[in-house]
Amino acid sequence: MKDTFTHKGMRNKLVKTLKMKGIADKNVLDAIGTIPRHWFMDSGFIDHAYVDKAFPIGANQTISQPYTVARQTELLEVKKGDKVLEIGTGSGYQCAVLLEIGAKVYTIERKNELFKKNSLFLPKIGYRPKKMVFGDGYKGLPEFAPFDGIVVTAGAPFVPKPLLAQLKVGGRLVIPLGISSQIMTVFTRKSENDFKKKEYGEYRFVPLLEDKE
Repeated sequence: MKDTFTHKGMRNKLVKTLKMKGIADKNVLDAIGTIPRHWFMDSGFIDHAYVDKAFPIGANQTISQPYTVARQTELLEVKKGDKVLEIGTGSGYQCAVLLEIGAKVYTIERKNELFKKNSLFLPKIGYRPKKMVFGDGYKGLPEFAPFDGIVVTAGAPFVPKPLLAQLKVGGRLVIPLGISSQIMTVFTRKSENDFKKKEYGEYRFVPLLEDKE
């Protein structure tokens, strides 16, 4: 896999596009400006790797639009050293962004094909999550909770209660809620039983699947 000056220039252009669309978090922009997104895509899509669009990656899944990755990460308010749970490893790109920022990432993938691929691929390119799990994202990872942040990278028809329960007080859950389209929603845990909810517009995600395949 190669990362050329041309790719760096294309990443810089993508970062400018994201700034124009309202992404302001410097850590998020720096991560996207650093990570070779074309590594996470099929070779046939390399020419499109730095366009602000989603693309298929196999297993009926997609690599999210860069703006969506940036927006979810920005809403998560990730700081270096934060313990973050990612629901839906997918292509591995969102995981890499979180790791580049300095988060300690725990990630769950329901599609065995993608789980096996990322178990080899992410360490190979220098990104090492604390834990990668093949499992049901609706259940989270209670044995590793609590988390400073949880990000769900697929559309959920409802808020899984186990994910709320696995947040630290002060922690944030970023989750797209809905079926045909989703509303990006942030839940902030204010106390043991109190959560603040805020919505951030409409998006389209592949569905969050239950159980293991």
